[in-house]
Amino acid sequence: MTQAGAVIDRVVTERGELVLRRCGGHFEIVSNGVFLMDTRAGTSERLLVRRALDLVRPGARVLIGGLGVGFSLAEAAASTVPAEIVVLEIEETLIGWHRDRLAAYSGNALRDARVRVVNQDLLAWLGTTDEVFDAICLDIDNGPDWTVFQHNAALYDADGTALLRDRLADDGVLAVWSASAAPAYAARLATVIGPVTAYPVEVPRGEPDVVYLARRGPVGAGLRQLRASPGAGP
Repeated sequence: MTQAGAVIDRVVTERGELVLRRCGGHFEIVSNGVFLMDTRAGTSERLLVRRALDLVRPGARVLIGGLGVGFSLAEAAASTVPAEIVVLEIEETLIGWHRDRLAAYSGNALRDARVRVVNQDLLAWLGTTDEVFDAICLDIDNGPDWTVFQHNAALYDADGTALLRDRLADDGVLAVWSASAAPAYAARLATVIGPVTAYPVEVPRGEPDVVYLARRGPVGAGLRQLRASPGAGP
């Protein structure tokens, strides 16, 4: 947790208070008094997208779950691989911040013709759409083992994981960001989706972030969890 900075915007949404504040030249997003994310690093968020795009062909359709401070979207938009990038973000206010104050952090990608932003809850949208993606990059809440909003936990359970699998193309890739190692979730990915690779990313304090990649294959294909190699970083 960083020291409190100057409040730039404060909005009350259906999910409570959402605050954008500036601290030491960076922006921070706080939900109901709980620190969510800031613009200081972004290494693991960029890795989330980069590793997924490494495994898909040019012309891919990419789904990003969670806009955050924009690092994942910026990484996707900087690549020539995606032909279409769909971003699901539940907070309309956050989308608005990316049209001005946070635009630089998302690479001004909301102006990219390949980008479509959908202002809906990801889980609800997944249950109603018939769209299929070559890569799904998931960065919702703090990952499978610590969700600020209890509703989001359903995205990581067996039913939520099966729903994500159904939205993947054959040989599609699911990339999931986690604030810490989540071995039980990794095992679920392996059982429901396919072979899994884990990329730990060191952070200044606390446990490493972890990016999990699961390649769609036969159900129960098994877990293949690897240590991060020197090439696993940015």
